[in-house]
Amino acid sequence: MADFGSELGLEEFRTEARAWLEENFPASLRGKPGIASALMEGEKPEGDVLLWMKRIGEKGWGTPTWPTEYGGGGLSGQQARVLQQEMAKIGAFNPLTFGMGVTMVGPTILDYGTEEQKRKHIPPIVRGEIRWCVGYSEPNAGSDLASLQTKATDAGDHWVITGQKTWTSGAQYSQWCGALVRTDSKAKKHDGITFMLIDMQQDAIETRPIALIAGASPFCETFFNDARAEKDAVLGELNVGWTVGKRLLQHERASQTGAANGPRATPMPEIAKRYLELDVNGRIADTDLRTRLTQHLMDAQIHRLTLARAAAESKGASGATNAASVLKNSATNVAQTRAELTVEIMGHQGLGWEGEAFSKDEIETVRSWLGGKAMSIYGGSAEIQNNIISKRILGLPDNTQSA
Repeated sequence: MADFGSELGLEEFRTEARAWLEENFPASLRGKPGIASALMEGEKPEGDVLLWMKRIGEKGWGTPTWPTEYGGGGLSGQQARVLQQEMAKIGAFNPLTFGMGVTMVGPTILDYGTEEQKRKHIPPIVRGEIRWCVGYSEPNAGSDLASLQTKATDAGDHWVITGQKTWTSGAQYSQWCGALVRTDSKAKKHDGITFMLIDMQQDAIETRPIALIAGASPFCETFFNDARAEKDAVLGELNVGWTVGKRLLQHERASQTGAANGPRATPMPEIAKRYLELDVNGRIADTDLRTRLTQHLMDAQIHRLTLARAAAESKGASGATNAASVLKNSATNVAQTRAELTVEIMGHQGLGWEGEAFSKDEIETVRSWLGGKAMSIYGGSAEIQNNIISKRILGLPDNTQSA
């Protein structure tokens, strides 16, 4: 077997990955990133999308670095990056990375799960057969998540779950939920919380989609009306779920840092040339916009380089770290700035919501611009990330404790 860890071995792996993708990725899906968004919003995969999902799931390359014993690809971080590069070259996308099973719950089960939990839950995630949501925020427990009140009561041979979650992304489409619940109401605020794996397919759980200004409704209110969770639903230790919950958030933030999971976006200069007046040198005539666009492109490149450096430095670490908070805020800034600039560049064509006067790309740009406003909030707000950066990375004092 080739030594894929060496430089020569990586090139051999690149050749293997390129050949497999050429043979297995359907040509009809090339360069269509919108399909990924549709999957995230609950569209049921069919046709070539379903075929691609099955092929990459069986290969294990939808979860390239996960252990082979649970169906994962067993690749190194370097090999996974090579695979991403080859997918981007042909306009391919990973149909599994747009679900919380792959980006959040699955990695946390691999971190804390028993062998039985891993063998039960990981293979269906790898194959894209099961969709997961995450039950964290509540009406009175958002950024202050430790104030959560959804309760799990020991009923002998099972747990009874009562309470409400909100902003539960994809809950209306999910078969399982990874949720933080309170199992000891007398314990200190961050104690007495347990992470549980809950079957969503029961009448005692109700989901209500929340309408958003961007049109789609990926978020839900979720009600647990004496719902049932089996005794083996506890992930990690009973009453120590806060630690498990924080680990999941690290995985979430790491997944939101902008790693390439799909086709490359249209370069900003190319978009600008379609809509704007150019000077005699072929540059954007508006010097102020040109300066701001240049600064954005620099920020985007800085983010990519920092992402690569963090990946290289984490080789000896056990997964996601607090650096994910830095990268999450950076990714948010780059994405939101790109959206703002794109709408500005399009001018009046960047104001379209529907109708024949606007192209599909223009309408999608407006909806993405509105939907992207949530990036500053979900996965932990920008302010929460700044707190983490100041305390856990910079070592600054916690003023809340000294007050």
